[in-house]
Amino acid sequence: MEVVQSSLVGRLLLPVWLWLRERYEYSLLAKVIRGIARGWSQACSGSVLIGFLTREGCLSRAWKDSVLCRVLTFVLSIPTILLQKLYGALRPVFENSVIAQIVFSAVENTPLAVGWLMLLFMVIPYQQWNNAYSFAGFVLCFLMAVVAGMRQRTFRLDVTFLGPWLVAFFGMILAAWPLSAYPALSTRFVFFYLTCILCVIVVVSTVRTGRHLLRLLSFTSLSLLVISLYGVVQRIQGVEVNPSYVDMDLNEGMPGRVYGFFENPNAFAEVLLLLIPVAIAYMLCAKSWGGRFLGLLSAGVGCVAIAMTYSRASWVGLAFAAVIFVLLWNRKLIPLGIFAALVILAALPDTVFNRVLTIFNTEDSSTTSRFPLYKAAGELLLQRPILGAGLGSDAVRQAVSDLNLFHGKDYFVHCHDIYLQVWCETGLVGLISFVGGILWTFKQGCRAVVRNTCGPVARMAIIGSAAAILGTMLCGVADYIWNYPRVMLIFWFVCALTLAGIRLAAQGEAEEEPIPAKGESL
Repeated sequence: MEVVQSSLVGRLLLPVWLWLRERYEYSLLAKVIRGIARGWSQACSGSVLIGFLTREGCLSRAWKDSVLCRVLTFVLSIPTILLQKLYGALRPVFENSVIAQIVFSAVENTPLAVGWLMLLFMVIPYQQWNNAYSFAGFVLCFLMAVVAGMRQRTFRLDVTFLGPWLVAFFGMILAAWPLSAYPALSTRFVFFYLTCILCVIVVVSTVRTGRHLLRLLSFTSLSLLVISLYGVVQRIQGVEVNPSYVDMDLNEGMPGRVYGFFENPNAFAEVLLLLIPVAIAYMLCAKSWGGRFLGLLSAGVGCVAIAMTYSRASWVGLAFAAVIFVLLWNRKLIPLGIFAALVILAALPDTVFNRVLTIFNTEDSSTTSRFPLYKAAGELLLQRPILGAGLGSDAVRQAVSDLNLFHGKDYFVHCHDIYLQVWCETGLVGLISFVGGILWTFKQGCRAVVRNTCGPVARMAIIGSAAAILGTMLCGVADYIWNYPRVMLIFWFVCALTLAGIRLAAQGEAEEEPIPAKGESL
């Protein structure tokens, strides 16, 4: 504050701000907003929904000490346990080896490596992208985490904080491959999902302090800034209008939709939807002015970029994410948020506002083209409701073709709905465990936030990433958000940030480094 007051801009603007604040404090508008906020807060504090979200269920309590949880943790940690025994037997050799010390210094910064990898994965253009990069990268991070556990006797690749539902979903993913009606078509998708599973396990297991989590939030914000700026540059350079992406009759005068480093504007918008709430969370918990500015700038440019994608489902998802964010952060601001939303809506460019108006227009060709897809998926599920067609969109597409279920104008690519697609790929159990896993994660995050059992970094990471995930799940009603494996990976990375924050909250993380035991290193 002293820096602001002593600056030239601060001396000019601060008196204006203090005058406006004094007038607002005693204005009718301020009284109305405070009254609405008090009523809203009282209604929420005693609601059944808040009680449900803050109460730990019997399944969650049983999972922590269950045999399955312990067995999975042990199996995943076998390499680390063996290395720990090796380190104990040869400790003098490792401690006196310069090479060993260099290796330990590198692998014990696995969260930093994950941050760099995610930045790299997001900024590689689609034409140069290969999904093998992400698989190789997280295999490397997994190996780093295993080696890093050598000097930490209590370190384990823990699945406790993944919860029973996500573990069940990941199990169904692996089972859907051999049970697929087209195993050959499902093979490459196994590696896509394995990459995401490795990402979640590595992030949740290696983020042990608030500093680790803050680094990941900063890298996420930086990634958002880079891809958003490229989208803005793309708009300035000009994007050719693609008739397959928009109904030209209902969207006359709308420019081409930007797609950034991604092939599809919807995929680009889904990435922005996942990252914008995380960047806002980083802005609110960063300890330096540089970090706060990075979060603010990346979120602001990201909002501009997502507007340029003209992706209606992502707009709705972002609006919903904003509501969830404010509810978890400070629900008293809901009335003010509604007022701000109305102001923003009124200030939107004509092309964006007209695009918003077409959301519920059944004459829009991009909307009506989805109905044959939904019908084909429904007919497929009537024939294979329990097992589905098999892992991956290729298997679902082949099943629809073989059974002659699609009768639309174009061709069947995917179900255009995350829930239908997951059901078609992994069966009914896969769908239930997936939805249950996301809801379980959100509920655990709500418990940590409401009970205030975590530091500011973990709290904001939970709020931002949980809001992003729920907003994307709403977006998934109208689109298959995992059509691009890179978007799928970003989805699970953001989910891992939520789980990492929940883990820190459960361990009473106080934003400080843990004190290593004698003979151990962090």
